[in-house]
Formats: sequence, structure tokens, C-alpha cells
Amino acid sequence: MPQLDEFEIKMLDVLQRDGRMPVSELAQEIGLSTTPCARRFEALQGAGIIKGFAAMLSRRALGLMVEVFIQVRLVSHSDGSPESFIAAVQRMDEVSSCWTMTGDHDFLLHVMVPSVDDLNGFVMHRLMRLPGVRDVHTQLVLQNIKGPGHVPLTHLRR
Repeated sequence: MPQLDEFEIKMLDVLQRDGRMPVSELAQEIGLSTTPCARRFEALQGAGIIKGFAAMLSRRALGLMVEVFIQVRLVSHSDGSPESFIAAVQRMDEVSSCWTMTGDHDFLLHVMVPSVDDLNGFVMHRLMRLPGVRDVHTQLVLQNIKGPGHVPLTHLRR
């Protein structure tokens, strides 16, 4: 775990809320002058703690009205199926995130599509036809209560 001081923790917290804040404003917000703030910012980037910055897009405003989590179980783990599945998922634009999991299923996918018909086409004609896929369990998101994006920082203050 990295050893961060209170200024760096505050900096990370502020940047999670507003990644476009100029360093001069960031410095004022966390109680440092601009030059030391800029040095700390660059050090956090260099250490890989700050990975980058991206715009947060509204899926609904872009016409992606259906959001689902899909659990996938493979037939086997010893025939190259996991690697083949991962390669295929990385090429699927509908899949915004993919995780390997413990438990009854091997993978958890976060998927966004325009309609239920598009979801049906994605699951039945693309996902289920991938080599090695045994079964698929789909859960429709009714409402996003919190997230994505926030990384907890309270453990760094202990």
C-alpha cells in the first residue's frame, strides 16, 4: 500500500470529483502552493496511482437504454476457452467491463445496449455462440443508485 500524506489523499479525493481542475485551483483546494502541488500530482501519475482522465458519458443520452450484468460460465478451463473468451469480449463494444469471478460463474460482464431486442441479439447470437460458453445468466439493471467511479480513500488515513 502506498504511503500518502494528507495533502495527497485530499488531492486524490478532489480529482475524483473534478479531474479537470487546474493545478492552481487544486493547490488552493488542498492547502498547498502550486509548485509543490504540481510535483505531488506528477509523482502520483508516475507511481501509477493516477491512471488518467476521461469524460463520464450518459449512456441514456447516447441511446443506450438497457444496462445489464451478465454472468458467464464456461464448459472448461483447460482447453483455452478462458483465453478465447477474454479475447472475444475485448472486441465487443457493448461490454463496458469484464471481471473474472469466483463462485458459480467464471465471468461477470457489464453490458449496455439500445434496446431489449439488441440485448437478445447480443446474448443469443454473439455471446452464447462463443466457443466454450456453457451458460449465461442476465440481470437487468433497474436503477443505478451509486457509481461507477469512486475509489474509497478512508483506509489511507489510518
